[in-house]
Amino acid sequence: MQRPRIVLLVGLPGSGKSTWAARQNLPVLSSDEIRRLLLDDPADQRANRRVFQILRFLLKQRLALRRALSCVDATHLTRAERRPYLALAEIYDCEVEAVFFDVPLEVCKDRNRSRSRVVPEDVLDRMAARLEPPTLEEGFTRLQVVREFPVSGKHS
Repeated sequence: MQRPRIVLLVGLPGSGKSTWAARQNLPVLSSDEIRRLLLDDPADQRANRRVFQILRFLLKQRLALRRALSCVDATHLTRAERRPYLALAEIYDCEVEAVFFDVPLEVCKDRNRSRSRVVPEDVLDRMAARLEPPTLEEGFTRLQVVREFPVSGKHS
């Protein structure tokens, strides 16, 4: 039996994470979707701690049920934000892969302007300044870099 795999998406808002996951037909756990379920608004940032507790709880359930693949769709900008998933991978004996969306900030800003839920540009700037690209040294089984800049479809 193959070990379960966590696919952790990493990138700025508007970098294409959700679009890529949908095109790959991946089973997605999304922080925005949990915000929508809890707060009726995927943009509401008031309960981030709770949102990520729930996201990780759901991931743990999928891993305990030995689901083959679980994709986590959130920005995961820093090593510290990614560390809990690497710890879960160790506990549940699974692989964890990072998919890094290496998309220029200006492309993300341009896409962001055409989204229904716009992230303020100053927030995008602050997020870009915090971004630490993932590395294999963090403990990922695999690292994939996506540099696609699709212009159609839903933007993440």
